[in-house]
Amino acid sequence: MAEKKAAVQTMSLRQLFKDNIRNYSMFLMLGLIFVVFAVMTGGVNFSSRNISNIFMQNSYILILAVGMVLVIIVGNIDLSVGSICAFTGAIAAMVYNTGLGLIPTIILTMGAGMVIGVFQGFWIAYAKVPAFIVTLAGMLLFRGLTYVITNVSPISLRDDQFRQITSGFISIPALTVDRVHYLAWIVGAVLSLIVIVAFVQGRRNKIKKGFEILPLPAFLAKILFVVGMIALLSWKFADFRGVPMIVVVLSIVVGVFMFITKKTVIGRYIYAVGGNARSAKLSGINSEMVVFTVHVIMGSLAGLAGLVFAGYMNSALPQAGNLFELDAIAACFIGGASASGGIGTIIGAIVGGLVMGVINNGMSLMNIGADWQYVVKALVLLLAVFYDIYTRRKAGLA
Repeated sequence: MAEKKAAVQTMSLRQLFKDNIRNYSMFLMLGLIFVVFAVMTGGVNFSSRNISNIFMQNSYILILAVGMVLVIIVGNIDLSVGSICAFTGAIAAMVYNTGLGLIPTIILTMGAGMVIGVFQGFWIAYAKVPAFIVTLAGMLLFRGLTYVITNVSPISLRDDQFRQITSGFISIPALTVDRVHYLAWIVGAVLSLIVIVAFVQGRRNKIKKGFEILPLPAFLAKILFVVGMIALLSWKFADFRGVPMIVVVLSIVVGVFMFITKKTVIGRYIYAVGGNARSAKLSGINSEMVVFTVHVIMGSLAGLAGLVFAGYMNSALPQAGNLFELDAIAACFIGGASASGGIGTIIGAIVGGLVMGVINNGMSLMNIGADWQYVVKALVLLLAVFYDIYTRRKAGLA
């Protein structure tokens, strides 16, 4: 038995980099881009204020990327999410301005997005209309409806409470000393402990069931990396104004969907359908229901993203959501999702979104215009998809 474990560990060590080359590449890409801009901006992009701003400025794209990666995994695409963001953002502003309150507004807005997901999911999953066509129609439909309900005029919010979901910070005066918000350190310490316990428990379960595990040095390095990232963010947040509210929202969204994709039956079905829909169908998986569910999830998250963007702008803009769908799709492909479906992770989509966000932020700090930002993002996306095709071909998967 001991020899078997040693063999498993040796094989895992040998295959570790090869099997996870896309994952390692995206983290290296993010770190490299950050370092390049740190040099070119004199370290301004690494300031505590700017780190918080990166999350605020890209929060809605990161939320969309979480849903979009599920859509891409099942082999589809969604071109309508930008228009849905504009539509649901307008609904959120209108509901909130009635005095109903923030929590009911969030529930109703995500509910509206869910209804849109049901509508589009039906046409895609059961009517068998290609997702490209359905969501292209949705892009036009919900952009037009946004213009109708807003009368092509911004909808201002009745007070500043709404914007706190995107621009607010969580801080306790009793835990703030010399402008250092120690609540961020406490949250980081608790989160690090949860991560360590989860990693150790997951490793024990794999050993118990006879699954392959990482060699101990690689396992410890993985824990050290994740805890180090948490500590870095805790330091930056503590040094500015505390934990950004939107980071809490993002953490909940990412945590929920990481659990769904890794620990639930529907998560396994999503990958199975994306890998080979016909084989999944023959195995007894209700492929139509899986695709339908994914688009309902995408609609709900688009509703949340629309609300977050309205909070960030402190108003609902009829032209909101322009090119959001392309940024979300780019985030997924840069983060390791495959254009052929069946491959992708929630963390990968988040890292891909941060890559795009750091590029935008760094170029803005350097006063580079939006025209050149589009050029750079286009090249990054093209290279990311080429890299996916190249690595799959080399591995004999394409």
